[in-house]
Parts: sequence; structure tokens; C-alpha cells
Amino acid sequence: MLEKTYDAKTVEPKIAKVWEEADAFRAGAGAEEGAEAFTIVIPPPNVTGSLHMGHALNNTLQDILVRFERMRGKNVLWQPGMDHAGIATQMVVERQLMEKQIHRRDLTREQFIEKVWEWKAESGGAIFNQLKRLGASADWSRERFTMDEGLSKAVLEVFVTLYKEGLIYKDKRLVNWDPKLLTAISDLEVEQQEVNGNLWHFRYPVEGKVFDPENPNTFITVATTRPETMLGDTAVAVHPDDERFRHLVGKNIVLPIVGRRIPVVADEYSDPEKGSGAVKITPAHDFNDFEVGRRHKLPAINILTTEAAVSLRDNEDFRAGLEVTPERQAVWDELDGLDRFVARKKIVELMEEGGFLEKVEPHRHAVPHGDRGGVPIEPFLT
Repeated sequence: MLEKTYDAKTVEPKIAKVWEEADAFRAGAGAEEGAEAFTIVIPPPNVTGSLHMGHALNNTLQDILVRFERMRGKNVLWQPGMDHAGIATQMVVERQLMEKQIHRRDLTREQFIEKVWEWKAESGGAIFNQLKRLGASADWSRERFTMDEGLSKAVLEVFVTLYKEGLIYKDKRLVNWDPKLLTAISDLEVEQQEVNGNLWHFRYPVEGKVFDPENPNTFITVATTRPETMLGDTAVAVHPDDERFRHLVGKNIVLPIVGRRIPVVADEYSDPEKGSGAVKITPAHDFNDFEVGRRHKLPAINILTTEAAVSLRDNEDFRAGLEVTPERQAVWDELDGLDRFVARKKIVELMEEGGFLEKVEPHRHAVPHGDRGGVPIEPFLT
């Protein structure tokens, strides 16, 4: 006698067991000889999470398609798999390691990946069980994970092939760098947070003139919210229609602390109504400056390590063309290795001591932060 109500918890596991024992969903099951192939590769859910309503809808639609094509006699494969989710997985495994007082950097890359595999073995089954509970008719004998060796080799082979065919190229670009997680992150993983900071106005001496902080004709004023990046400045930009600076275009500025000769360039990126109208250009540490640098063929000098510490001592790009004096070397040695925010305070002190600090203004502005690491992101040349 049939029950009055349908009890899914009792009925569906029995049906699923029958399907599994019959290999009903294996690739080619029930297909006619020589049948046309029909394949769907499942958009792999992240191993760090669990399925939500969107997954249920998406996988139901895929299931409808593959079941329909099986009924038509086609050789059907619905390929199941999971994605390692990159940083998300790394953070989960790192938290587990920290509970045991183990830091990721205490392990080799191979050892850390082994820990990821161990964690995947513990948690990955939950997602596949959810898919099976939905009745997804995938070929479960072919489960894949995006860290599988075969898939990793395939990705590498595709990139090499595309490069050889001239369809992709390798070049220096700026990325959103997370100095806590030590990885590049996408724009979608960057959050703009409003902070109360400062706008520092610096005097950059004009080459060939005796610097006098009381004489505006001997310097050009630029403003910045990130004083530490001035170590990598390679130009000062002014608007081509700004009469105040037209006589300086093509001339050089001498960068304080560093001694680098940098040109004054005319570029519409500079806004005559903003600040002094002159903008310091640091191609290796600002996305807009990078484009200005490309237009004017300026060098890009990265002055930070991957952990956002100042790097000067062994930095060939920084030292290129500079006259090294004992005084400058002493200052560079003092700055070398400092955290970016510690270096910021030190540079402001040095600029003030030399008469190069014109003024400081409170300034509320947006600072990009990583949504996972939670620290300010650095535009980083790689």
C-alpha cells in the first residue's frame, strides 16, 4: 500500500543505490554503438564551501540536459569535479596549521600542498554528497579536483602552446598584491575602505638651481598620500595647458633623498585644479602612473619586497644611474628593510629635516584592502 505522503529521505537513497549499482551514469551508459558524444563539464564548486540554491538550480538544469541526451541514445558524459578555490583554501588550511602552532612558511611548498590534499580528503566529500543527494546523474567514477596532477600539467601545456603560437605574451604589469597572503588578487577581491590619512606636500628641487624652500622658483611642489613611494619616482607630470609649469616641461627635477634626475613631462593625467597641479609619477606602484610611464617611456622602479618592506640595498633598478655618496648610502641603509608604514614616517622626517616638506593636510581617502587578508593592497610590478 502506498504511503499518503512522499518520504524523500526514505525513497531517494534507495533509488540512488540502484542507479549506482547499475552504473547508470557512467560515460556511454546505454548509448547506441557509434553514438554522438555529448559532454558537460560541471562548473566546479569551491571545496571550501557548501552548495547553495544557485548550485541547486544550475546543476538541475545540467541534469535535465544530460538525462535528455541519454534518452536520445547519445554517448553522454557529465564530468563532476571540485575547484581548490586558491586563496580561500590556503586560508582555511593556514588556520588549521596555526591551531597547531605551525606557520605556512615553516613548510615547503610540497609539504603545504600535502596538507591541502589532506584537508580536501576530509571536507571534499560533503559537496559531492550534496550533489548526489540532488540526484545529479554525473559519472561519479571520474571525480576530479583542480589540483590533480593531470589537470595542472594540462594547464601548463596550454599556456606554453598559446605562448609559442603568439596568442599570449609575457610582460611587466601591475597587480593587486596582498603583502600578507603574498599573492596577487583580482579586482573583485579588493575592497575600497575610507580612511583618515594625510596629504603630504613635498618640494622637489629643479635641477641647476640652488634649492631654497623660501623661493618657489627653485622647486616644484607635489602632493602624495604615500610618501614611501617617492623612492621609486621617475617623473613629475603637469598638464600640457598649465601655464604655471610650461617652462619646466622637458627639464629635470632632482629627487630628494635619492638624487635621481627625473623629467617633468606634460600629460593630461595631471589635473591643474587638484593640489599644486603637479603629480609625482611612480610607475611601479600606482596603476595610473604605470600608464603615464608607458606613454612617456619612463622606467618603472619597484622599491618594495613582496612583504611590503623597502628594498634598496640590492635593488639594481633603484641604483641605476645614481651617484652614490656616503651620506646617501647611509640614508638608504637606514631605510632598507623597513616596513612600508615605518618607512613612510622616516621619509617624512627626512624630508622635513631637509626643508623639502612644505605642509601636511588631513585627508580622507579610499585605500584598497584585500577582502581576505584585510591589509592595504600594494600595486606591485611583476
